[in-house]
Amino acid sequence: MSEPAANSLKPLLNREAWELLNSLPSYDQETSDAMNVTLRKQGWDPQTVAAVLTQLRLRRDARTKFGTFADKLLLTQHGLEQATRLQVAARHARRFRKAGITHVADMGCGLGADSLAFASAGLRVTALEADETTAAAALMNLRPFPEAQVVHTTAEKWVEQHLNEDEFRGLGVWMDPARRTDHSRIWDPEEFSPPLSFVTKLAATGLPLGVKLGPGIPHDLIPPECEAEWVSVEGELVEVTLWFNALARPGVRRAATVLPSSSGEIASMSASPGETGGIGAAELSSPEDFGQEPAISPTGPAGLYGVLWEPDPSVIRSGLVAQLCEQVQGRLLDERIAYFCSNEDERAGPLLLARRFRILEVMPFSAKRIKRWCAAHHVTSIDIKKRGVDVVPEQLRQQVLPRKPHGSHRHVTIVITRLGNTRLAAVVEPLG
Repeated sequence: MSEPAANSLKPLLNREAWELLNSLPSYDQETSDAMNVTLRKQGWDPQTVAAVLTQLRLRRDARTKFGTFADKLLLTQHGLEQATRLQVAARHARRFRKAGITHVADMGCGLGADSLAFASAGLRVTALEADETTAAAALMNLRPFPEAQVVHTTAEKWVEQHLNEDEFRGLGVWMDPARRTDHSRIWDPEEFSPPLSFVTKLAATGLPLGVKLGPGIPHDLIPPECEAEWVSVEGELVEVTLWFNALARPGVRRAATVLPSSSGEIASMSASPGETGGIGAAELSSPEDFGQEPAISPTGPAGLYGVLWEPDPSVIRSGLVAQLCEQVQGRLLDERIAYFCSNEDERAGPLLLARRFRILEVMPFSAKRIKRWCAAHHVTSIDIKKRGVDVVPEQLRQQVLPRKPHGSHRHVTIVITRLGNTRLAAVVEPLG
């Protein structure tokens, strides 16, 4: 942890300051200066006041991840950014429980978000943290759970000292390797702390093991012996978890899971080793300009027709777009583009795994053509979606919309993509 972050926590690691923090109302930017003055007049030193106000602000920001649990946590800005969301951590804990594990070693627990979920699920927890101040924060956050122990050490040292002891039979391991420095993100898995090679070496012992990584890790760096599960929350891709041994589902190589922001339906799909690959296994990038546009756009089964499907980022990144397309009897536009079409019918389909749009009109793409169409249909605001084309939505929006709209107002969504070398624009409306 950086020195400023450590300094922001140390004033709070005593009973008086902790009780003060928990006695104050929620953070309000408009009243924060007045609160600062009031606390100083009450005799609190500047460092403690600054730390208290920082914690109140972080707790406010943390509610999107932790809900009301945030109001009793000790946080840092970096730790909050890296912490697992509450509903995602709860799924981690359920996977351990389903595997029959009763004791979890959380190696690199940070502020303790996953350890909280494990302990809440009734699991015994040994939470390891290399940074002393962060370990102290985790200890404060886990204080309601006597079955959770926080140890100031590294994963490597703990494994060397304890892994063969009889008391750790039935142990499962959770890791969230550090993937950032104070100034930048680390991309090489061997520079993670602990490195990916440590993960695979530990997995080779047969221990049930789960490891959280950034969702952008290249597929060729993912060990072949694990299940890789990409997880998104309401359309935001948040992690890929590698599950080894008893924590991996038999026969599953890649999986995509979509969670709602709160309680509700969960959607998931998976594929065995022989079924993986396709869209998502490689980076999807915009090609260069394909030249002259045709006078007439393709229509019918070979073109844009019926319902356009926009898969969730977890489906795309896991390489399961083709499998989802087959599931709904659709047709891929291009093996490198994560859109596909299907005939319109009454089936709702896997709505969490993809967004659906009814295609209203298709035209060859050009800014001038879209501008004329928007003017003719009195369009004053527009959402622009695109894949496989070199278009900057913000710039195109400025080009095609009237600067001073008047009269009736209409909002539309336009999808810009390509079929072969043909660039197309489709006017669509959301379904479901």
